[in-house]
Amino acid sequence: MSGDLIDPDSVYARLGGEPAVRALVDRFYALMDELPQAQAVRRLHPRDLQRSADSLFKFLSGWFGGPPLYIRERGHPRLRMRHMPFAIGRAERDQWMLCMRQALQERVAEIPLRAAIEQAFVGMADHMVNRAEPG
Repeated sequence: MSGDLIDPDSVYARLGGEPAVRALVDRFYALMDELPQAQAVRRLHPRDLQRSADSLFKFLSGWFGGPPLYIRERGHPRLRMRHMPFAIGRAERDQWMLCMRQALQERVAEIPLRAAIEQAFVGMADHMVNRAEPG
C-alpha cells in the first residue's frame, strides 16, 4: 500500500516487496499441488487454494516487515487458534516445510536471508502441530 513506510532492511524489502512475496506464496501452493509427498498437508486445504494463498500472502506481508495487510483485514493472526480445526501432526508439518523449503530455494537467491526465513518458518510450523502422533 502506498502509505506504508517499509524498512529497507526488512525481510519484505530484501525479498523484493509485494511481487516477491506473492511469487513465494504462489510457488509454495503450486508445490503443495505438485509434490506427491505433500498430499497429507494438501488434503487439509480447500480444493481451490486461492483464498489460502491470499491469506498467507497478507500474513507474510506483515510478518516480513511490509504492510500489515492481514492484521488490517482480520485482526491478530492467532495462527495456532486458527489452525486448531485441522489435525496437524509431524507429517503435515514436515510436508508444509518441504513445500516452503523448496519455494524458498527457488525464489530467494540470498542464502543467509533464505536460511533466516527458513529457520523462522521451522519455528512457526512446529508451533502449529496440534496432534500427538500415535505410539
